[in-house]
Amino acid sequence: MTFAADMVSPLEGGAARSREVEPSGLSAHFGQVRAATVELTVGLDPEDLGIQSMADASPIKWHLAHTAWFFETFVLRRYAAHYRPLDERYATLFNSYYVGVGQAHARGARGVLSRPGVEQVLAYRTHVDAAIEALIAGPALSPEAYATIELGLHHEQQHQELILTDLCHAFSCNPIAPVYRDRAPQLVTPSAPLRWIGHGGGLLDIGHTGRGFAFDNEGPSHKVWLDPFAIASRPASCRDFLEFMHDGGYHRPELWMSLGWELARARGWDAPAYWRFDGEAWSTFSLAGVMPLDLEAPVCNVSWFEADAFARWSNARLPTEAQWEAVAGAAAVVGNFVESGALAPHAGRSDSQTESHCGQLFGDVWEWTASAYSPYPGYQPTAGVLGEYNGKFMCGPYVLRGGSCLSPASHLRATYRNYFAPDTRWQFSGIRLARDP
Repeated sequence: MTFAADMVSPLEGGAARSREVEPSGLSAHFGQVRAATVELTVGLDPEDLGIQSMADASPIKWHLAHTAWFFETFVLRRYAAHYRPLDERYATLFNSYYVGVGQAHARGARGVLSRPGVEQVLAYRTHVDAAIEALIAGPALSPEAYATIELGLHHEQQHQELILTDLCHAFSCNPIAPVYRDRAPQLVTPSAPLRWIGHGGGLLDIGHTGRGFAFDNEGPSHKVWLDPFAIASRPASCRDFLEFMHDGGYHRPELWMSLGWELARARGWDAPAYWRFDGEAWSTFSLAGVMPLDLEAPVCNVSWFEADAFARWSNARLPTEAQWEAVAGAAAVVGNFVESGALAPHAGRSDSQTESHCGQLFGDVWEWTASAYSPYPGYQPTAGVLGEYNGKFMCGPYVLRGGSCLSPASHLRATYRNYFAPDTRWQFSGIRLARDP
């Protein structure tokens, strides 16, 4: 394969892209991302790091090890000729779903892995980090190796967010309601009035253009025809959703998809995940423990089915991902991300919107779209094992856009396509409405 001077190979979801960090700065970037992952464990007990509260979640200790496994498997074993693994058994223990590289320990049974212990996992990370640093410092870091290291850093940022969502779910199952981080007092301000922002539609370019990092599912860039539409100026708030609940939203089958209605009945859904009612007032479980429900903040921890039912109750609908990207493409990636330390969605300020622009497109809550997760026209997954990253999941999930209060800011962009099964409620996902003229 031939590479242009400023391009790197399209590895594991990484579309061909220009280098964001030159090799001289890659070491610092690598160290920053790896340190940020470990920083998330500060203040936690060893027991906290080993718990698995559901099959969709993983123990924090496993996340710490798996992200090291990624660099070991796809970088060091391929590009570091003299690398020696710390423990060959880790190849199976910390594989996630890459069938092409061998067996993986059952996902739902990661919580039974009491060994290796936390100290051994941290030693594994140190071992891998030292080898990656040596490779970066070497005389011939190939474009392929560079691309895979950068991909691994974005992969690790995904797991940083998962560490927090998985921990929140685990702590929510504990009757003593543990606190992960105390939340600084926040001034509760009214959410900005919801307005409808019109978009004229037309023939638009959607998807990643090839400049800067992107996963393979973000491309190729292609033309999409959009009829005129309108989109809400802000995400739906907890107050908005409470009105839906008070109007019997969870008990009106005409608002629900059939499968969603069945799941809501079977699982006892009558409010968003983590909401609690004591007979007088609503509260919600958060990474700061049980907190009074902020009615002005974006509603969070709702499934696609709940979002879709709320949209229908609102005489609206969910936007397609192309509509969302058409609105967000020119917006700056600013918002309430993990770096703020809030670890919870906040109400948007009135001055975050204008007559022609939406607020809170990035951060606070992932926004469900009406679009099933499927390939763009001309999509080709990366050849080989690294192609297992995205393509094989294009069956069943729905697309979310924008990032959340737990997402690293540098990880996001307007073309980013997150995806989850429509019954997922543990992710920090919310709602932005759209409607036709």
